[in-house]
Amino acid sequence: MPVNWQKSSFSGAGGENCIEVARTEAHLLLRESDAPTDILALPLLGLACLIRHIKAEDFKAGK
Repeated sequence: MPVNWQKSSFSGAGGENCIEVARTEAHLLLRESDAPTDILALPLLGLACLIRHIKAEDFKAGK
């Protein structure tokens, strides 16, 4: 199944040197446009736990 990569809306008109993201059934995939073969695969459940933890730590720190 092909992966549908999306570029960040903050990339600007040129689109170079940007972060691209894609989703599979079980993972969120991240890569840099200038190194498209280097892919970071994050399990969706693990990513959700990380985001909750970061939010909780920000709340504790009063940010």
